[in-house]
Amino acid sequence: MAESPDGGSPLPPARPLDAVDQDILQMLQADGRASIRSVAERVHVSRANAYARINRLVEDGVIRGFGARVNHERAGHGTSAYITLKIVQNTWRTVREQLRQLPGASHIALVGGDFDVLLLVHTPDNRALRELVLTRLQAIPEVQSTRTLLVFEEEDLEPQG
Repeated sequence: MAESPDGGSPLPPARPLDAVDQDILQMLQADGRASIRSVAERVHVSRANAYARINRLVEDGVIRGFGARVNHERAGHGTSAYITLKIVQNTWRTVREQLRQLPGASHIALVGGDFDVLLLVHTPDNRALRELVLTRLQAIPEVQSTRTLLVFEEEDLEPQG
């Protein structure tokens, strides 16, 4: 069984997704506030069937949650950066837990290549970014080195609805 993203209880084995499940996912990615009725009409199933499918997708961990897509700059976090980290071998879980606590941390990935972790952060300004990197990140004992890549412009790719 796969571990849940939050490190909690294991998820059940993934069940195969059919074309209707894929259509539901695409629709909810484009509009997470879509009503059960509109989902059912769009994918040509009953409301009960749409409701049951969405619940199954949530229970199986396919849908991790529902939320808003935020324009970070307009929300007061005008500085964004990708930060690469080299960490001590076999400390991923410990480091991940500490990175989750960082203000403005938006995405954390364990990767292969020249570095071990890729972290996306959004901060109010360069001063806050500097504080985050020099004071918070480099104080984590398992972090051997960091490299900061300042984002000049960004765009979330919207699912085709």
